[in-house]
Amino acid sequence: MGKNRVRSLRCPTCRRIVLASDAEFPFCSERCRAIDLGKWASGAYVISSPLNDPETDDSNYPNQHAKEQQ
Repeated sequence: MGKNRVRSLRCPTCRRIVLASDAEFPFCSERCRAIDLGKWASGAYVISSPLNDPETDDSNYPNQHAKEQQ
C-alpha cells in the first residue's frame, strides 16, 4: 500500500528543512520570518515584470493614446 509522505520545504531565509507540521512553516523560526518580511519592506524583493491583467490594463484607452501623442 502507499506510504504517507511527510511534506517539507527549505526555509527561504536560511535553507534549513522545515516540516509542513511546524508552527512557523514555511519558515524555520520567527527570526527567519522577520528577516523575510524586512526584505519585502525594504524593497530587496521585487516582481520582475508587470502583470498584464486585461481588466486593469488601460493602455488601449482612447484618451491615454491621445495624450501621449501631444
